[in-house]
Amino acid sequence: MTSKTHELRTALVTGAGNPAGIGFASAKALGALGYRVGITSTTDRIWDRVKELEALGVDAFGYIADLTVESQADGLLSAFIGKFSTLDVLVNNAGMTSVSAPSESNEGPLEDYSLASWHKAIARNIDTTMLVTKAAMPLIKASSAGRVINVASATGPVLVMRETVAYATAKTALIGFTRAVALDYAHLPITVNAVAPGWIASSTESEHEIRQGAAVPMKRRGTSDEVASAIVWLASPGASYITGQCIVIDGGNALPEERG
Repeated sequence: MTSKTHELRTALVTGAGNPAGIGFASAKALGALGYRVGITSTTDRIWDRVKELEALGVDAFGYIADLTVESQADGLLSAFIGKFSTLDVLVNNAGMTSVSAPSESNEGPLEDYSLASWHKAIARNIDTTMLVTKAAMPLIKASSAGRVINVASATGPVLVMRETVAYATAKTALIGFTRAVALDYAHLPITVNAVAPGWIASSTESEHEIRQGAAVPMKRRGTSDEVASAIVWLASPGASYITGQCIVIDGGNALPEERG
């Protein structure tokens, strides 16, 4: 339900260029509650997402940036504050793969890694979150309802797939980052939490991913809207005493010890 309280609040969601992705689903869900919402992407498709939000009656702001670059992360926050003046909720969803540089997303056996490809994977999944959170924290500290929600993955913190060493490492590190920042800012109080999605339906999934999603205990893949629901709850007043936690959203995939 939209409230006057939410209408006064603002949210910034990174990695929201994919119309079927978790970032854009979160932006829509927050906007439906009355939040004024900023969204980012590495490409100009973000303008289409802004138009979609505006068509839903959301006061929206878009920005194109490579958030692995500190000056661009700083520029994002400067532009956001110029538009909305305040920041209450930060959703760090940027990561995993880059539409503007898909060749950087390849993984494989550890012995085939170059140090450069390793650093790119870490930068895409960890540096983005660190740089945006660092730039945003002075604004969030001024909020009466400061929230940071990081989108990690079940891969790494909970279980792993073959030949995903960099991705699993980065997403596991993201949980450590979440817990450390949560402790440092708990006294303000600001909450810092993470969600860890499992097999989530997307517009780019492979046949292998579809089969794996059908094999989880719930017999289906999750949806971006289901992940967004958890993100919105973590941003809500009802989650004000929860910090440093990771909510796994995987349809029970990590539960069974017996396989096959």
